[in-house]
Amino acid sequence: MTTQPPASPEQPLAPAEPAKKKRNIGKTLLSIVVAIAAILFWRLGLPYLTGEAPVHAKAGECVTVTGSDTDPEVESKPCGEKVPDLYKVVKVVDDTFDVEKCGDVSEVALAQQLESDKFVLCLNPVK
Repeated sequence: MTTQPPASPEQPLAPAEPAKKKRNIGKTLLSIVVAIAAILFWRLGLPYLTGEAPVHAKAGECVTVTGSDTDPEVESKPCGEKVPDLYKVVKVVDDTFDVEKCGDVSEVALAQQLESDKFVLCLNPVK
């Protein structure tokens, strides 16, 4: 086994080569795409998956309305189901919060919004 002689004080050590940075464009692009997808999911998809999105029922469908007046919870239900607070949607007015647009066609009007999606459900109780 051979050993190298120790470096003498007169002999300078060779400078170490700087480590080359490898730029992996694929990984960078993937990170950016994942970040954008996560932001879009958080802003657009999460409320719909967690049930926080408003129920945009159509005329003729039935919904239950629970919760407070300031934070109502609306859930789609079959019209034949015997549950309390069941209402039939008689009219839907899009792009407004004006509950007066229901006029005399319904007993209850409920304004809903999530992001830019706003509408009023005109409801009558199912008896």
